Amino acid sequence: MPNIQRCAPFFDLSHFFLLKLRFQLLASAALFLTVHCLWASTPADDQSTKILLTENWRIQSSCAVKADGREISTVGFRADGWHKSRVPTTVVAALVADGTYPDPYFGMNLKSFPGMDYSSKSFFANQTMPADSPFRCAWWFRTEFSLPAQANQPTAWLHFDGINYRANLWLNGEKIGDAQDIAGMMRVFEFEISKRLAAGKPNALAVEVFAPDKTDLAMTWVDWNPTPPDKDMGLWKDVYLTTGGAVRLRHPFVESKLEPGYMAASLTITADLHNAAAHPNTSIVHAEIEGIQVSEKVELAASESTTVVFAPDRYPQLRIAHPRLWWPYQMGKPEMYTAQLQVEAGGQVSDSASVQFGIREVTSQLTEKGNRLFKINGRNLLIRGAAWAPDMLLRWSPERATAAMDYVRGMNLNAIRLEGRMERDEFFDLADRHGVLIMPGWTCCDFWEKWKKWKPETTKIAAASLSDQAVRLRNHPSVFVWLYGSDHPPPAKIETLYLQVLKDARWPNPTVSSASAKRTKPTGASGVKMSGPYDYEPPNYWLTDNKAGGAFGFNTETSPGPVIPTLPSLKRFIPADHLWPVDVYWNYHAGLERFTTIGVVHAFVENPSSSLAFMVHLRVARTSDAEDVVPIFWDDNYFPLLPGEKRQLSARFESAKDNGGNLMLAVDGWNVVAASNPLTFKGGH
Repeated sequence: MPNIQRCAPFFDLSHFFLLKLRFQLLASAALFLTVHCLWASTPADDQSTKILLTENWRIQSSCAVKADGREISTVGFRADGWHKSRVPTTVVAALVADGTYPDPYFGMNLKSFPGMDYSSKSFFANQTMPADSPFRCAWWFRTEFSLPAQANQPTAWLHFDGINYRANLWLNGEKIGDAQDIAGMMRVFEFEISKRLAAGKPNALAVEVFAPDKTDLAMTWVDWNPTPPDKDMGLWKDVYLTTGGAVRLRHPFVESKLEPGYMAASLTITADLHNAAAHPNTSIVHAEIEGIQVSEKVELAASESTTVVFAPDRYPQLRIAHPRLWWPYQMGKPEMYTAQLQVEAGGQVSDSASVQFGIREVTSQLTEKGNRLFKINGRNLLIRGAAWAPDMLLRWSPERATAAMDYVRGMNLNAIRLEGRMERDEFFDLADRHGVLIMPGWTCCDFWEKWKKWKPETTKIAAASLSDQAVRLRNHPSVFVWLYGSDHPPPAKIETLYLQVLKDARWPNPTVSSASAKRTKPTGASGVKMSGPYDYEPPNYWLTDNKAGGAFGFNTETSPGPVIPTLPSLKRFIPADHLWPVDVYWNYHAGLERFTTIGVVHAFVENPSSSLAFMVHLRVARTSDAEDVVPIFWDDNYFPLLPGEKRQLSARFESAKDNGGNLMLAVDGWNVVAASNPLTFKGGH
């Protein structure tokens, strides 16, 4: 049930609420990627192993549990009455999956969920949890696991790719992480647990998760759809273990720089190393790309971390002639390469990594008219995109994501904007393979843009969040820019901090201060605009308007207005007894803010004369200028009326900007006395 309002050449590809794009995939139960173990398939003596902790989780409200973290994280703890779950999941997603709550997409089921009685006068992200909400309490996530024999290695690490929002972390009766430090929905966390694991025995992991407050840097759904009552609290991305030797290898990155003429590319390979041993280690780092091999000896002191850099000035073999360039699908083929890296220590492969990347170069500049222009591989890039939102409960379905990416190409779009909703790695892999560009950035309308109220901890979390996301996304050729502001750019101090974070992360792409036309001191003009419009406009508007949303410049948000889904789709989320006429069930799925209703006119017409009336024509118009409201959809129009005949007709339209009593219903036709009456709106109709 999609929406198209916070967009730009960008329409909304969200698979939830808002009746606006009929291609959308609707309201079916999401599928989770279920993989138990993923082995790093490099040499036979490679010590590195990755184990996804997906199954056998139990969750429960801390208000219903008397035990503390030490007890809950003890092997054999009886979790009687707890909800079965899998991870990743939010709390509400788990409660829907086990049947505690009904399908939130159907009818007005969501409104019946506990905690959904929050105020509609502001976005839920900007409110505290209702006093009676079950999600005001923290929720426990608990699982037990055993390591396979192959994973019994010198070092072990526990990874959380996404926690919303804070967490206390316990393993085998010991607290290994505190909510003061584990905070931030867009953070990525890693903990060394080598000495805390029980080899060859069951281990117990317990995570006490706290929902975001109104002063946290989490995620808001803005006007796209209602916010779930738990604010999407939970372990919303993968939880997994990695094991290996004493020296770990992290964050491999391949940066490409095209030479003049674009007939050659220079590659720079980097990776972070850490020596977990209590003694120095001499390591050898190897990297290989399609037969091109480089290696370097690295001396690491005890507990030392460093970044190894393979640059083309020292390794000329990293200059590639006639590279296969990555292109957006409309301009060429999205070619991909794979880099294999490994680090040897003590004569064994201590750790390894594989990363896919594309050779391409994106640049950006302002035109003579001050508009933002992007270029890829030296060619001008015309962005035609749509805004994207994930499942409302953050459930992941590879099938749905693939289908939606196919729809992007099927509509001749070439870009997707992510406004604060940072999808899983698989999403960006899809975009890379499909040749679809991605424009990520922070969201608007919540604490992300309330900089004056930020505390030092807030700034720290914001910087760490940006670093984690930049490092995660920088290898993806589909990601061509980062917007570190949304409706507004950050103040100079925060913008300067963001720019330094991106520089430290070796961010290879352009950045833009916000999605609006506001200037900033550090970077000047943004070169973009977010001036709408958010409703249907006649075709000539786009060519005649030169002040707002017309076809000039780079528009980050616009919309063609509401589009009613097809009947089979409607039947999947509207109960049969509410399919027609349009009523509150429809409007509940229409979005928020200015997009809360689909306007409906019920017209009663009668021919009291003894003559036949032909071409009876009804229209809804503005009283100010008598101009028709469009688009509008009548059940019938230009119809005949026999003498004495009566008819009732209905029309539907997007009434958000006109429902203040400024509309009239007019009638004309042959043998019809032209007349008009003011419209009275009741409950959105």
